Parts: sequence; C-alpha cells; structure tokens
Amino acid sequence: MTDTVLPPDDPQALAEATAQAMWSRDRAAQALGMQIVQVQPGRATLSMQVRADMVNGHHICHGGMIFSLADTAFAYACNSGNHNTVASACHIDFLAPAREGERLLADAAVQSQAGRTGVYDVTVRREDGSVIALFRGKSCRIPGEVIAGLQQADSAH
Repeated sequence: MTDTVLPPDDPQALAEATAQAMWSRDRAAQALGMQIVQVQPGRATLSMQVRADMVNGHHICHGGMIFSLADTAFAYACNSGNHNTVASACHIDFLAPAREGERLLADAAVQSQAGRTGVYDVTVRREDGSVIALFRGKSCRIPGEVIAGLQQADSAH
C-alpha cells in the first residue's frame, strides 16, 4: 500500500480513507456480504442482503445477523476520524423481522462525542424504509490510528 497523505482540513476524505483501510481488513463484514454505502465524519451507512444461510428456525433473519450489520455500521461511523475506536457497550431493539432476499440498510450517526467516549445510534431498515431495529452503541477510543495500523500491517508482510 502506498502512504496516504490527507489534508488535515478534509474530514470527508479522511472518513473515506479510514473506511477503505478498515474494509481491507474486515473479513467478517465481507463474509456476510455487507457493502459500504456511504461514510461521512461521524456517520456511516452499510447494507446487507439477507441470504438463505442467515435465516433462523422461524425462517426470518437471525437477530445476530441484524446486530452484526448495525454493529459494523457503528464501527465505521465511530472510526471515521481515523482514531482507533471500539465498542464499550451496545443494545439493540428488534422491531420487525427481516426475510430472506431483503436488502437491509444500517444508518449510524454520532449523538455525542466527549473525550475518548461517544454514543452512536443506528437505525436498521428494509429498502422500503420500514424500520426493523434500533441499536445504540457506546464507543471508546484506544491508542493508535486506523490508517497507520493498516500501513504497519502491510510493512510487516
């Protein structure tokens, strides 16, 4: 990977570069077929198609899959400033089922950011706009930067 030089006054470019660096290592999201729809400073939208191997014994999307989509959108939103950030707590309310073949969208947005901690809300919808889950995540910044971490990993190989 070539070194990425970003102007410090372009938060949108930083958010996009950070998302690209995270995505290159995000095997879980890739395995679940997620796609990054949009990333902005403090915000992210990801999508996921509900596949046959994602439905449970009630023939609806397993809650863990919906949670994974919401949690991943949360991760991309809270890391968008290129500061390594992890979840410290989260909660989800399932409001309606998702079914095989439906495309889900998870929209994450920062609600509060103070020091090393933040609060993010994620709304998971079907493509028709109907809400199926509400997720709230609390974040904690840890040492390091996302892009620098990718460059360090690349140089180690």
